[in-house]
Amino acid sequence: MSDFDLIDPTAPAQEHRFPCDNCGADFRFDPAAGQLVCDHCGNTETVDDEGPWAGSIRELDLRTAIQRQLPEQEIEETRISTCPNCAAQVEFDGATHAAECPFCATPVVADTGVHRQIKPRGLLPFALDEANARGAMAQWLGSLWFAPSGLMEYARKGRKMNGIYVPYWTFDANTKSSYKGERGTVYYENRTVMRDGKRHEVRVAKTRWHAVRGRVARFFDDVLVLASHSLPKRYTDALEPWDLSALEPYRPEYLAGFRAEGYTVELQDGFAEARDYMDRVIHRDVKFDIGGDKQRVHDIDTSISDVTFKHVLLPIWVAAYKYRGQTYRFVVNGRTGRVQGERPYSPIKIAIAVIIGLLIAGGIGYLMATGEMN
Repeated sequence: MSDFDLIDPTAPAQEHRFPCDNCGADFRFDPAAGQLVCDHCGNTETVDDEGPWAGSIRELDLRTAIQRQLPEQEIEETRISTCPNCAAQVEFDGATHAAECPFCATPVVADTGVHRQIKPRGLLPFALDEANARGAMAQWLGSLWFAPSGLMEYARKGRKMNGIYVPYWTFDANTKSSYKGERGTVYYENRTVMRDGKRHEVRVAKTRWHAVRGRVARFFDDVLVLASHSLPKRYTDALEPWDLSALEPYRPEYLAGFRAEGYTVELQDGFAEARDYMDRVIHRDVKFDIGGDKQRVHDIDTSISDVTFKHVLLPIWVAAYKYRGQTYRFVVNGRTGRVQGERPYSPIKIAIAVIIGLLIAGGIGYLMATGEMN
Protein backbone atom coordinates (compact mmCIF):
# COMPACT_ATOMS: atom_id res chain seq x y z
CA MET A 1 0.00 0.00 0.00
CA SER A 2 1.33 3.47 -0.88
CA ASP A 3 1.77 6.40 1.52
CA PHE A 4 -1.17 8.07 -0.19
CA ASP A 5 -4.44 6.13 0.14
CA LEU A 6 -7.52 7.37 -1.66
CA ILE A 7 -10.73 7.25 0.34
CA ASP A 8 -13.89 6.51 -1.60
CA PRO A 9 -16.77 7.32 0.77
CA THR A 10 -20.00 5.37 0.58
CA ALA A 11 -22.98 6.94 -1.15
CA PRO A 12 -24.72 9.50 1.03
CA ALA A 13 -27.43 8.09 3.25
CA GLN A 14 -30.75 9.83 2.77
CA GLU A 15 -32.57 10.80 5.91
CA HIS A 16 -35.42 12.18 3.79
CA ARG A 17 -36.36 9.95 0.87
CA PHE A 18 -38.71 10.96 -1.95
CA PRO A 19 -39.72 8.17 -4.32
CA CYS A 20 -40.17 8.96 -7.99
CA ASP A 21 -43.81 8.76 -9.08
CA ASN A 22 -42.72 7.24 -12.37
CA CYS A 23 -40.36 4.39 -11.38
CA GLY A 24 -40.25 4.33 -7.59
CA ALA A 25 -36.52 5.07 -7.32
CA ASP A 26 -35.34 7.82 -4.99
CA PHE A 27 -35.21 11.42 -6.14
CA ARG A 28 -32.15 13.52 -5.35
CA PHE A 29 -31.91 17.30 -5.25
CA ASP A 30 -29.86 18.51 -8.22
CA PRO A 31 -28.06 21.81 -7.38
CA ALA A 32 -27.54 22.69 -11.06
CA ALA A 33 -31.20 22.23 -11.94
CA GLY A 34 -32.57 23.44 -8.61
CA GLN A 35 -35.10 20.61 -8.54
CA LEU A 36 -35.56 16.95 -7.69
CA VAL A 37 -34.15 14.55 -10.29
CA CYS A 38 -34.54 10.79 -10.65
CA ASP A 39 -31.28 9.33 -11.96
CA HIS A 40 -33.05 6.08 -12.85
CA CYS A 41 -35.70 7.34 -15.29
CA GLY A 42 -34.87 11.05 -15.69
CA ASN A 43 -38.12 12.25 -14.15
CA THR A 44 -37.96 15.69 -12.49
CA GLU A 45 -40.05 17.46 -9.89
CA THR A 46 -39.94 20.96 -8.45
CA VAL A 47 -39.36 21.49 -4.76
CA ASP A 48 -42.72 21.91 -3.05
CA ASP A 49 -43.18 25.49 -1.89
CA GLU A 50 -46.43 24.72 -0.11
CA GLY A 51 -47.24 22.70 2.97
CA PRO A 52 -46.00 23.07 6.57
CA TRP A 53 -42.52 24.30 5.53
CA ALA A 54 -43.73 27.12 3.28
CA GLY A 55 -43.61 30.79 4.14
CA SER A 56 -41.06 33.05 5.76
CA ILE A 57 -38.32 31.89 8.12
CA ARG A 58 -39.63 32.45 11.61
CA GLU A 59 -37.33 33.33 14.49
CA LEU A 60 -37.75 31.58 17.87
CA ASP A 61 -37.49 33.13 21.32
CA LEU A 62 -34.18 32.25 23.00
CA ARG A 63 -35.41 32.32 26.60
CA THR A 64 -38.32 30.02 25.79
CA ALA A 65 -35.98 27.52 24.13
CA ILE A 66 -33.40 27.52 26.93
CA GLN A 67 -36.19 26.89 29.44
CA ARG A 68 -37.25 23.94 27.25
CA GLN A 69 -40.69 25.42 26.68
CA LEU A 70 -40.73 25.36 22.88
CA PRO A 71 -43.88 23.89 21.34
CA GLU A 72 -43.55 20.24 20.41
CA GLN A 73 -43.92 21.07 16.72
CA GLU A 74 -40.54 22.84 16.90
CA ILE A 75 -38.83 19.60 17.97
CA GLU A 76 -37.93 16.66 15.75
CA GLU A 77 -36.55 13.17 16.31
CA THR A 78 -33.77 11.94 14.05
CA ARG A 79 -31.71 8.76 13.86
CA ILE A 80 -28.13 9.80 14.55
CA SER A 81 -24.79 8.05 14.33
CA THR A 82 -21.91 9.51 16.36
CA CYS A 83 -18.45 9.09 14.86
CA PRO A 84 -16.03 7.58 17.43
CA ASN A 85 -13.13 9.55 15.91
CA CYS A 86 -14.33 13.13 15.29
CA ALA A 87 -17.65 13.03 17.23
CA ALA A 88 -19.70 14.19 14.22
CA GLN A 89 -23.40 13.38 14.50
CA VAL A 90 -24.77 12.42 11.09
CA GLU A 91 -28.34 11.49 10.22
CA PHE A 92 -29.05 8.09 8.65
CA ASP A 93 -32.19 6.60 7.18
CA GLY A 94 -33.78 3.49 8.58
CA ALA A 95 -32.25 1.18 5.95
CA THR A 96 -28.64 2.20 6.67
CA HIS A 97 -26.78 0.23 9.33
CA ALA A 98 -23.12 1.01 8.58
CA ALA A 99 -21.22 3.59 6.60
CA GLU A 100 -18.19 5.88 6.72
CA CYS A 101 -18.12 9.18 8.55
CA PRO A 102 -18.21 11.82 5.79
CA PHE A 103 -15.91 14.10 7.80
CA CYS A 104 -13.00 11.77 8.60
CA ALA A 105 -13.80 8.47 6.77
CA THR A 106 -13.93 6.45 9.99
CA PRO A 107 -16.26 3.40 9.76
CA VAL A 108 -19.34 3.95 11.90
CA VAL A 109 -22.39 1.89 12.79
CA ALA A 110 -25.75 3.63 12.85
CA ASP A 111 -27.28 3.95 16.30
CA THR A 112 -30.66 2.38 16.98
CA GLY A 113 -31.90 5.21 19.19
CA VAL A 114 -33.30 8.61 18.31
CA HIS A 115 -32.05 12.13 18.90
CA ARG A 116 -34.39 14.99 19.83
CA GLN A 117 -33.36 18.37 18.54
CA ILE A 118 -34.75 21.75 17.56
CA LYS A 119 -35.94 21.63 13.97
CA PRO A 120 -34.07 23.57 11.30
CA ARG A 121 -35.97 26.67 10.29
CA GLY A 122 -34.02 27.46 7.13
CA LEU A 123 -31.24 26.33 4.83
CA LEU A 124 -29.11 27.42 1.91
CA PRO A 125 -29.63 24.84 -0.85
CA PHE A 126 -26.57 23.47 -2.63
CA ALA A 127 -25.73 25.59 -5.68
CA LEU A 128 -22.64 23.59 -6.74
CA ASP A 129 -22.95 19.99 -7.81
CA GLU A 130 -20.25 17.44 -7.03
CA ALA A 131 -18.41 17.93 -10.34
CA ASN A 132 -18.04 21.68 -9.80
CA ALA A 133 -17.02 21.20 -6.18
CA ARG A 134 -14.39 18.66 -7.25
CA GLY A 135 -13.12 21.12 -9.87
CA ALA A 136 -12.74 23.83 -7.21
CA MET A 137 -10.91 21.39 -4.98
CA ALA A 138 -8.57 20.30 -7.80
CA GLN A 139 -7.69 23.92 -8.56
CA TRP A 140 -6.94 24.53 -4.89
CA LEU A 141 -4.79 21.39 -4.67
CA GLY A 142 -2.83 22.48 -7.71
CA SER A 143 -1.89 25.74 -5.96
CA LEU A 144 -0.27 24.02 -2.96
CA TRP A 145 3.51 24.14 -2.63
CA PHE A 146 5.51 21.09 -1.47
CA ALA A 147 2.43 18.86 -1.57
CA PRO A 148 2.82 15.10 -2.30
CA SER A 149 2.35 14.20 -5.95
CA GLY A 150 -0.52 11.92 -5.00
CA LEU A 151 -2.65 14.95 -4.20
CA MET A 152 -3.10 15.85 -7.84
CA GLU A 153 -3.63 12.18 -8.65
CA TYR A 154 -6.44 12.24 -6.10
CA ALA A 155 -7.99 15.25 -7.81
CA ARG A 156 -7.67 13.76 -11.30
CA LYS A 157 -9.32 10.48 -10.33
CA GLY A 158 -12.28 12.42 -9.00
CA ARG A 159 -13.19 10.28 -6.03
CA LYS A 160 -16.56 10.68 -4.39
CA MET A 161 -17.24 13.80 -2.34
CA ASN A 162 -19.94 14.00 0.31
CA GLY A 163 -22.48 16.80 0.34
CA ILE A 164 -23.26 17.68 3.96
CA TYR A 165 -25.69 20.16 5.44
CA VAL A 166 -23.80 21.52 8.46
CA PRO A 167 -25.76 22.99 11.40
CA TYR A 168 -25.45 26.61 12.49
CA TRP A 169 -27.25 28.87 14.93
CA THR A 170 -28.15 32.46 14.05
CA PHE A 171 -29.03 35.04 16.69
CA ASP A 172 -30.82 38.40 16.55
CA ALA A 173 -30.77 40.88 19.43
CA ASN A 174 -31.39 44.49 20.36
CA THR A 175 -28.62 46.01 22.49
CA LYS A 176 -28.30 49.30 24.37
CA SER A 177 -24.99 50.14 26.04
CA SER A 178 -23.87 52.91 28.37
CA TYR A 179 -20.15 53.50 28.74
CA LYS A 180 -17.47 55.45 30.60
CA GLY A 181 -14.11 56.26 29.12
CA GLU A 182 -11.67 58.92 28.04
CA ARG A 183 -11.11 60.82 24.81
CA GLY A 184 -7.52 61.57 23.93
CA THR A 185 -6.47 64.62 21.92
CA VAL A 186 -2.95 64.56 20.53
CA TYR A 187 -0.92 67.75 20.64
CA TYR A 188 2.77 68.51 20.09
CA GLU A 189 5.45 70.24 22.15
CA ASN A 190 8.86 71.38 21.04
CA ARG A 191 11.73 69.92 23.01
CA THR A 192 15.50 70.40 22.87
CA VAL A 193 17.56 67.22 22.83
CA MET A 194 21.30 66.56 22.56
CA ARG A 195 22.41 64.48 19.61
CA ASP A 196 26.03 64.00 18.50
CA GLY A 197 27.04 66.77 20.87
CA LYS A 198 24.65 69.24 19.31
CA ARG A 199 21.30 70.66 20.36
CA HIS A 200 18.31 69.71 18.20
CA GLU A 201 14.72 70.90 18.36
CA VAL A 202 12.19 68.07 18.01
CA ARG A 203 8.42 67.85 18.17
CA VAL A 204 7.12 65.42 20.78
CA ALA A 205 3.57 64.03 20.60
CA LYS A 206 1.59 64.14 23.84
CA THR A 207 -2.01 63.25 24.66
CA ARG A 208 -4.53 65.29 26.64
CA TRP A 209 -7.26 63.05 28.15
CA HIS A 210 -10.84 64.05 28.97
CA ALA A 211 -13.39 61.90 30.79
CA VAL A 212 -16.44 61.02 28.67
CA ARG A 213 -19.57 58.94 28.97
CA GLY A 214 -22.33 58.10 26.54
CA ARG A 215 -24.67 55.53 25.03
CA VAL A 216 -24.65 53.39 21.90
CA ALA A 217 -27.28 51.06 20.47
CA ARG A 218 -27.14 48.34 17.85
CA PHE A 219 -29.46 45.70 16.42
CA PHE A 220 -27.64 42.45 15.62
CA ASP A 221 -29.12 40.45 12.75
CA ASP A 222 -28.17 36.83 12.03
CA VAL A 223 -25.00 36.49 14.09
CA LEU A 224 -23.76 33.15 12.75
CA VAL A 225 -22.35 30.45 15.06
CA LEU A 226 -21.14 27.01 13.96
CA ALA A 227 -23.15 24.37 15.86
CA SER A 228 -20.78 21.46 15.27
CA HIS A 229 -17.32 20.28 16.37
CA SER A 230 -16.74 17.81 13.53
CA LEU A 231 -14.80 20.20 11.27
CA PRO A 232 -12.01 22.57 12.36
CA LYS A 233 -13.61 25.95 13.00
CA ARG A 234 -10.74 27.76 11.28
CA TYR A 235 -11.73 26.02 8.03
CA THR A 236 -15.47 26.58 8.28
CA ASP A 237 -14.86 30.23 9.21
CA ALA A 238 -12.66 30.54 6.11
CA LEU A 239 -15.59 29.39 3.94
CA GLU A 240 -17.46 32.58 4.77
CA PRO A 241 -19.17 34.74 3.76
CA TRP A 242 -22.52 33.00 3.47
CA ASP A 243 -25.36 34.87 1.78
CA LEU A 244 -27.89 34.42 4.56
CA SER A 245 -30.34 36.69 2.74
CA ALA A 246 -30.79 33.76 0.34
CA LEU A 247 -31.91 31.35 3.08
CA GLU A 248 -34.90 29.23 2.09
CA PRO A 249 -37.52 28.02 4.55
CA TYR A 250 -36.57 24.49 5.53
CA ARG A 251 -38.00 21.83 3.21
CA PRO A 252 -36.87 18.20 3.52
CA GLU A 253 -36.78 17.87 -0.29
CA TYR A 254 -33.55 19.88 -0.33
CA LEU A 255 -31.90 17.09 1.69
CA ALA A 256 -32.66 14.37 -0.85
CA GLY A 257 -29.32 12.83 -1.85
CA PHE A 258 -27.38 14.63 0.89
CA ARG A 259 -26.59 14.09 4.54
CA ALA A 260 -27.44 16.42 7.39
CA GLU A 261 -25.36 16.73 10.54
CA GLY A 262 -27.03 17.09 13.93
CA TYR A 263 -25.86 19.97 16.10
CA THR A 264 -23.44 19.24 18.95
CA VAL A 265 -23.08 22.83 20.21
CA GLU A 266 -26.06 23.41 22.48
CA LEU A 267 -28.15 26.54 22.08
CA GLN A 268 -26.95 28.32 25.22
CA ASP A 269 -23.30 27.63 24.31
CA GLY A 270 -23.92 28.97 20.83
CA PHE A 271 -25.42 32.15 22.25
CA ALA A 272 -22.41 32.59 24.56
CA GLU A 273 -20.18 32.62 21.46
CA ALA A 274 -22.54 35.02 19.71
CA ARG A 275 -22.53 37.29 22.76
CA ASP A 276 -18.71 37.42 22.70
CA TYR A 277 -18.92 38.60 19.10
CA MET A 278 -21.56 41.20 19.99
CA ASP A 279 -19.43 42.53 22.85
CA ARG A 280 -16.47 43.01 20.50
CA VAL A 281 -18.62 44.94 18.03
CA ILE A 282 -20.11 47.07 20.84
CA HIS A 283 -16.61 47.85 22.12
CA ARG A 284 -15.69 49.04 18.62
CA ASP A 285 -18.90 51.14 18.47
CA VAL A 286 -18.00 52.76 21.79
CA LYS A 287 -14.54 53.73 20.53
CA PHE A 288 -16.12 55.32 17.46
CA ASP A 289 -18.59 57.17 19.67
CA ILE A 290 -15.84 58.47 21.97
CA GLY A 291 -14.04 59.91 18.97
CA GLY A 292 -10.89 61.99 19.29
CA ASP A 293 -7.42 60.81 18.37
CA LYS A 294 -7.23 58.06 21.01
CA GLN A 295 -9.76 56.28 23.19
CA ARG A 296 -9.76 54.56 26.56
CA VAL A 297 -12.79 52.42 27.44
CA HIS A 298 -13.17 51.86 31.19
CA ASP A 299 -16.64 50.35 31.47
CA ILE A 300 -19.49 49.17 29.24
CA ASP A 301 -22.88 48.19 30.64
CA THR A 302 -25.03 46.47 28.00
CA SER A 303 -28.70 45.55 28.21
CA ILE A 304 -29.88 43.01 25.67
CA SER A 305 -33.47 42.33 24.66
CA ASP A 306 -35.64 40.63 22.04
CA VAL A 307 -33.14 37.79 21.59
CA THR A 308 -34.27 35.32 18.96
CA PHE A 309 -32.59 32.49 17.14
CA LYS A 310 -33.00 29.90 14.44
CA HIS A 311 -31.36 26.60 13.56
CA VAL A 312 -30.16 26.66 9.93
CA LEU A 313 -28.29 24.26 7.63
CA LEU A 314 -25.49 25.40 5.31
CA PRO A 315 -24.12 23.30 2.40
CA ILE A 316 -20.54 22.00 2.45
CA TRP A 317 -18.85 19.44 0.19
CA VAL A 318 -16.37 17.27 2.11
CA ALA A 319 -13.57 15.03 0.82
CA ALA A 320 -11.08 12.96 2.81
CA TYR A 321 -7.81 11.21 2.01
CA LYS A 322 -5.05 9.49 3.95
CA TYR A 323 -1.34 10.20 3.75
CA ARG A 324 0.97 7.86 5.68
CA GLY A 325 -1.94 6.67 7.78
CA GLN A 326 -3.22 10.13 8.77
CA THR A 327 -6.55 11.45 7.52
CA TYR A 328 -6.75 14.90 5.90
CA ARG A 329 -9.91 16.72 4.84
CA PHE A 330 -11.03 19.28 2.30
CA VAL A 331 -14.15 21.40 2.65
CA VAL A 332 -15.83 23.32 -0.16
CA ASN A 333 -18.50 25.98 0.24
CA GLY A 334 -21.50 24.45 -1.54
CA ARG A 335 -22.62 27.88 -2.76
CA THR A 336 -19.44 29.73 -3.78
CA GLY A 337 -16.82 27.00 -4.31
CA ARG A 338 -14.42 28.48 -1.75
CA VAL A 339 -12.01 25.75 -0.55
CA GLN A 340 -10.16 25.15 2.69
CA GLY A 341 -8.49 22.09 4.11
CA GLU A 342 -5.68 20.23 5.74
CA ARG A 343 -2.64 19.25 3.74
CA PRO A 344 0.53 17.16 4.17
CA TYR A 345 3.97 18.21 3.01
CA SER A 346 6.27 16.09 0.86
CA PRO A 347 9.64 15.65 2.64
CA ILE A 348 11.28 14.80 -0.67
CA LYS A 349 10.10 18.02 -2.36
CA ILE A 350 11.15 20.08 0.64
CA ALA A 351 14.59 18.41 0.69
CA ILE A 352 15.05 19.04 -3.04
CA ALA A 353 14.06 22.69 -2.59
CA VAL A 354 16.55 23.07 0.28
CA ILE A 355 19.36 21.50 -1.76
CA ILE A 356 18.60 23.75 -4.74
CA GLY A 357 18.53 26.77 -2.44
CA LEU A 358 21.90 25.82 -0.93
CA LEU A 359 23.40 25.30 -4.38
CA ILE A 360 22.15 28.69 -5.54
CA ALA A 361 23.42 30.38 -2.38
CA GLY A 362 26.76 28.60 -2.74
CA GLY A 363 27.03 29.66 -6.37
CA ILE A 364 26.29 33.29 -5.52
CA GLY A 365 28.81 33.18 -2.69
CA TYR A 366 31.45 31.70 -4.99
CA LEU A 367 30.88 34.38 -7.64
CA MET A 368 31.08 37.15 -5.06
CA ALA A 369 34.27 35.71 -3.57
CA THR A 370 35.83 35.34 -7.03
CA GLY A 371 34.93 38.92 -7.89
CA GLU A 372 36.54 40.25 -4.73
CA MET A 373 39.73 38.29 -5.41
CA ASN A 374 39.93 39.75 -8.89
